[in-house]
Parts: sequence; C-alpha cells; structure tokens
Amino acid sequence: MGSVDEQILKTAKEIVVKFIETGRISPTGFNETFKSIYKGIEEAVKNTDTITEEEEKK
Repeated sequence: MGSVDEQILKTAKEIVVKFIETGRISPTGFNETFKSIYKGIEEAVKNTDTITEEEEKK
C-alpha cells in the first residue's frame, strides 16, 4: 500500500470515528459509511493529482 493510500485510509478512519463519537452514525453503519467516505476522499485526492499533473504539462 502506497503512502497516499495509507493517508486516505487513516483520514477516512478518523472521520468515521468522529462521526460515531458525535452520534452522527451508529457503529452498525460503519461498513457502509466507511466505504462511502473512503471513496470520496480517494476521488478527491486522486483527481487533484491528475489535475496537478495536467497543469504541469502546460
């Protein structure tokens, strides 16, 4: 697992834990919520990398 993937995983975990602590989601909803948050973070990070690479080529 690459460094970026590890950071995405840690960030998603921290967000879900905070949501559980604040009562926004229940622990039973962890699986579905985690997947959704992870994919959202991953898309944001990886799309940013793509945009940055395209801008550098110009």
